[in-house]
Amino acid sequence: MSLVKKFVSVGGATLASRVLGFVREMLIAAALGAGPVADAFYAAFRFPNLFRRLFAEGAFNAAFVPLYSRTLEGDGEDRARLFAEDVLAALMFVLLALTALVMVATPLIVTILAPGFREDPAKFTLTIELFRVMFPYLVLMSLTAMVTGVLNAHRTFFIPALAPVLLNVTTIAALAVTFLQDMSGPEVGRILSWSVLVAGVLQLLMVAWAARRIGFHMRLKRPKWTPGVKRLLWLAAPAAAAGGITQINLFIGQIIASTKAGAISILQYADRLYQLPLGVVGIAIGVVLLPELSRTLKAEHFREATHVQNRALEFAFFLTLPAAAALIAIPETLVSVLFERGAFSVETREATAAALRVFGFGLPAFVLVKVFTPGYFAREDTKTPMMFSAIAVSINVALALTLFPIFAEAGIATAEAVSGWTNITLLILTLRRRGHWTVDSVVLRRTPRIVAASAVLGGVLYVGALWLAPLMAPGEPFLVRFGLLLGLCGVAAAVYFAVAHLIGAADLRALAGLMRRRAA
Repeated sequence: MSLVKKFVSVGGATLASRVLGFVREMLIAAALGAGPVADAFYAAFRFPNLFRRLFAEGAFNAAFVPLYSRTLEGDGEDRARLFAEDVLAALMFVLLALTALVMVATPLIVTILAPGFREDPAKFTLTIELFRVMFPYLVLMSLTAMVTGVLNAHRTFFIPALAPVLLNVTTIAALAVTFLQDMSGPEVGRILSWSVLVAGVLQLLMVAWAARRIGFHMRLKRPKWTPGVKRLLWLAAPAAAAGGITQINLFIGQIIASTKAGAISILQYADRLYQLPLGVVGIAIGVVLLPELSRTLKAEHFREATHVQNRALEFAFFLTLPAAAALIAIPETLVSVLFERGAFSVETREATAAALRVFGFGLPAFVLVKVFTPGYFAREDTKTPMMFSAIAVSINVALALTLFPIFAEAGIATAEAVSGWTNITLLILTLRRRGHWTVDSVVLRRTPRIVAASAVLGGVLYVGALWLAPLMAPGEPFLVRFGLLLGLCGVAAAVYFAVAHLIGAADLRALAGLMRRRAA
């Protein structure tokens, strides 16, 4: 399977998850708006979700996959399986100890997570309750991430990428129950939190089944601090900070935003919209690129490694820049059609749209981090990206504290966007200085043309949204509004692909051939 076909396969699975995530957020917005229960749920979920992305997904993709891949390539499947069993034993020990500690210290953690909640005792108490229900999700997701790493090293990408769909399916089902039972307030938050835990169990079972299909089995044994486990931990700690820069910035934003009622929920709704392209493109690239780079570098095929990096960059630009143009051009329309109903107010729409537009400017940087950090991780260098992440986080904190009192949620989004661009600039310049990556002529030729085609797409969306505004007003039926938005985006996408093809930004014939081969 070619590299681009792998990107498309993983991206398709991720797209299904993100679309269902949209449905989930639309239902939560209608049920809870930006009220205290929504703030409590998102604040409680942010912590296990942060650790999942930092230590489970980020650190394991960055540290475990290269080590496992090299053991698999150099020493065979038996040695690789023994290494995986050692890691599993150590991981279980650490996770169970962490969970016990967190359950005791939950009030203190919530105080750190959302210091502004202490002024509302009911919200603070509810956040603690939901936090304790959802934190074991971290354990389940860490185990899921480890099995996913094994599957990716064996070049099995689709099923692991599809597993997150179960979280959205489970939470949507839970929300459907709350609507049927006419539940409201804290009851909705409790049902949602338990559905997250159930989803974690289902996701672990799904990837375990996929591992059995390829004949991979692991035994649970007593933890031992073997050289392989020590090496993994040595790489994973800085990788967690480096690979999770976006999540760390979101976490910091939540702490600052907790001082304003509804701000956490507003940032979450904006985050959900820009996470669609970030997830589809960024995660697809990150999942596929790391094992591919690790394999080529192990074989000392350095020219091929550069080629792989450039194809990932080209793929990222082609799909990310038009998405960014859309978020910048019509954030109000997107937020209004997707979220504005029920408890979701006009004021919430305006604040969410303002943050979303700024996130649109930061989106390319957030995706490019997924393209260039594997260039370090595949070489088992996790300290350099960690250092750059520390610089970026410091900038984020300083700007968020400065801009939030002035621009509210948009100020936090600005801080995160600037932080993202700082991080990716440092990553690119250092890779080039070390001679580990050189941009090729194809990327240099096509990137300005992709920018031009994306600008045309943004213009089509902006004009179309103005023209259709009366028909997409909040008072109109949702299906009409959503259908018009979908049609507008479809027309803009068709214009983008046509312009891209005409000016040489992409070869659509090659892309069509790829899709036909994939369908076959």
